[in-house]
Amino acid sequence: MNDQEAMAAFAALSNVTRLKLLKALVRAGPAGLNAGALADAVSATPSRTSFHLAAMAETGMITSTRQARQIIYAVDFARMGEIVTYLMSDCCADAPALLECCAGGAASR
Repeated sequence: MNDQEAMAAFAALSNVTRLKLLKALVRAGPAGLNAGALADAVSATPSRTSFHLAAMAETGMITSTRQARQIIYAVDFARMGEIVTYLMSDCCADAPALLECCAGGAASR
């Protein structure tokens, strides 16, 4: 991951609706949710939800899969791990103990 990719990912999450969508998708796990369920979860219109999902999909944080007439969205957990690791590795590069501490603290939550 490079600086541009990281900036795009964090910019995509700098919106309250997108952050709520991501949280809903994380809770849903690998099975994901359809667009209608996501719109309900964040109290947004379907068109507004689609707009936000498209912005997040551009960064690779979420994926979409067509199942019959529905589109199912899911978090790409590997990509999210890359984003978090990029941030933590960069800021903690001079202090590996901090990285271990942060990784351990996040894992225990």
